[in-house]
Amino acid sequence: MNIFITGGAGFIGTHSANFYLKAGNKITIFDNFSRKGTRENVKWLEKKYGVGSMEVIEGDIRDFDKLKQSIVGNDVVIHLAGQVAVTTSVTNPREDFEINALGTFNVLESVRLLTPDSILLFASTNKVYGGMEEIKIIKKGKRYVYRDLPGGISEAQNLDFHSPYGCSKGTADQYVRDYHRIYGLKTVVFRQSCIFGTHQFGIEDQGWVSWFTIASVLGKPITVYGDGMQVRDVLFVEDLVKAYDLAIKKIDKTAGKIYNVGGGPKFTLSLLELLALLEKKLGKKIPYSSADWRPGDQPVYVSSISKIKKELGWEPQISVNQGTGRMIDWIIKEKDLIEKALN
Repeated sequence: MNIFITGGAGFIGTHSANFYLKAGNKITIFDNFSRKGTRENVKWLEKKYGVGSMEVIEGDIRDFDKLKQSIVGNDVVIHLAGQVAVTTSVTNPREDFEINALGTFNVLESVRLLTPDSILLFASTNKVYGGMEEIKIIKKGKRYVYRDLPGGISEAQNLDFHSPYGCSKGTADQYVRDYHRIYGLKTVVFRQSCIFGTHQFGIEDQGWVSWFTIASVLGKPITVYGDGMQVRDVLFVEDLVKAYDLAIKKIDKTAGKIYNVGGGPKFTLSLLELLALLEKKLGKKIPYSSADWRPGDQPVYVSSISKIKKELGWEPQISVNQGTGRMIDWIIKEKDLIEKALN
């Protein structure tokens, strides 16, 4: 297959490119390289598969003309490019909208006009469900849990966009879905929970599992916002890419569908529990400071993954313990590269 990956030099994009290069597919990475670590990710892919093993286009999804020129001739479009931090969206809502909403519209229009038979996968977010204030939450030990939803949040949950980021991604989410209904495009939406793994140059504003792990290994200051009992279901990136691949292989079933994808109820973690796990793995006390809650921060978000399990036979395989162990090994091995990328 010819596979076009927007944001292909980012964390999930790098793993997607690696997966499909390994299988012998032709890959085009389309990225504006604004994110720290993206150039290092491309160098890693080129070292592994050879310079020229893939096409790398430096471009921005806000540039409709360049996007159209670049996207022609691909069987699959994996749309991962985006502004990814709630905090950044609050500071600069216009840029957030232009990247996430207008940028996704540009991707959709490029596919509709130039390659309408392509499969289009879109990385959405659990933030489209908002704060879910109506759902009862209780404390259990040092974590929050849903009182009445042990299986997590399903795709039937009402949408309630909260924060500029939630609004821009929610707009994109619904546009992607509707382009299947109105134009017949083969689109699939993944409402992703907390994805983590190697090649994620996590920062404080986004990618908390990776950031806590990097900061713990490299001795950087950590701030816990809120009380630290916030819980998320977490998913190692390689399991996510396998979900993408199943959606592509079963496109006759998945076209037009929306799937919640994350670790689900079995793979959940609070901020404080992650720090405790890292302390155990690293054999040292990890200091941190505290700060107020961030806007739009849900005390609990756990995906129900029953739909994707039933329809695609997918469920996560890599545990939190295994995933963080692999993260630590990568950070230690690539310490100098990570320090350089984050400074």
